[in-house]
Amino acid sequence: MLICMGTVQDRKWTKEERLSRMVDTYQNLVFSVCYKVVGDYFAAEDLAQETFLSAFKNLDTFEGANEKAWLCRIATNKGIDYLRSSGRRAVPTEDIFFEQQVEDRGSPEEICLEEEVRERLLGYCRQLRPPYNEIAEAVYCEEKKADEIARERGENIKTVQTQIYRARDMLRKLYGKERSA
Repeated sequence: MLICMGTVQDRKWTKEERLSRMVDTYQNLVFSVCYKVVGDYFAAEDLAQETFLSAFKNLDTFEGANEKAWLCRIATNKGIDYLRSSGRRAVPTEDIFFEQQVEDRGSPEEICLEEEVRERLLGYCRQLRPPYNEIAEAVYCEEKKADEIARERGENIKTVQTQIYRARDMLRKLYGKERSA
């Protein structure tokens, strides 16, 4: 990538080049994330474009090393925002709609309990010492596979698998202390 110090036009071209590379590399991933969140093919296409537009607008402020995670987070947030806004626009007219909502997501009590369990798990993951806290959070909260974590961290997959095993053992001990208390 050619970077010329000097005019504002050169920097804008560099920014566009970075966006072009991100689109080429991550367009299928971003679309998949959007589709998984909203479940609508056409809405997912629009949200994927919005994701890259948002990334382009904020590219100057992005200083992280993990563009993939950054783009996935933007895509997820776009999908969630879309669902919230479409939920406000929709006006249910039949009782069947409400019955299906309970069946699809579970009762409000089940949803609340599930969120509480996730929050507690995240809290336990963050109590672990590095690097086990990051590994546990990636595996149990972000639902990433060992090979994906190894690629992101630039580590050997066997090292990551060992860290996952140790983090799991540490979490078991924390849960055991809670039960005995």
